[in-house]
Amino acid sequence: MATQIIDVKCPNCGASADTSQKTCKWCKQPVVISTFNSVFEMPMPLINKYANAYRQALSEFPENPELSTSVAMCYLKLKLYDKAVIAFEKAAEGNFDNSEIFFYAAVCLLKGQKAFLQQRQTIDKIEEYINTALMIEPRGVYYYFWAYIKYDYFSRKSYRTTPTYQDALEMANNAGASPFDIEQLYGILGVARPSCL
Repeated sequence: MATQIIDVKCPNCGASADTSQKTCKWCKQPVVISTFNSVFEMPMPLINKYANAYRQALSEFPENPELSTSVAMCYLKLKLYDKAVIAFEKAAEGNFDNSEIFFYAAVCLLKGQKAFLQQRQTIDKIEEYINTALMIEPRGVYYYFWAYIKYDYFSRKSYRTTPTYQDALEMANNAGASPFDIEQLYGILGVARPSCL
């Protein structure tokens, strides 16, 4: 399904742009955000400015997956997890080939808490999203996040699970999970890294 290109204003400077542009031709800031790396280093006031711009654009174009993804990434950075999950799920309806949508939806379901504290149905939904992300693109950080879930929820509660957290950790290493990706993941999760991972 081809995505509709729509005219928007640059969330940073307000110049005319459209959703096909990666960056604004005037201020060189992102027009739409497709990856968390785009917002990871942004200061919070700018994130709020972007989120407001995307919310406005979504009021006119509620079915646009690029705008839903963009606002979801802003909500995640702002730690508005419930809003982020809704936006990621809306983005997933029209964008089945972006693995990050499913990965970050899984991350949001933890709501900044340890996996150990979650209900089983939440963990099942997280694993569903992780598996979907892995089917689209088998990235090391996805396997690593899965290893974290397998350890902090299943292993710590003495549940048998396949693969084990050790197996998932090995898959993460084989898929090239980088120290930067892992550090960034724990920054997003807002929890301490377990010593065995």
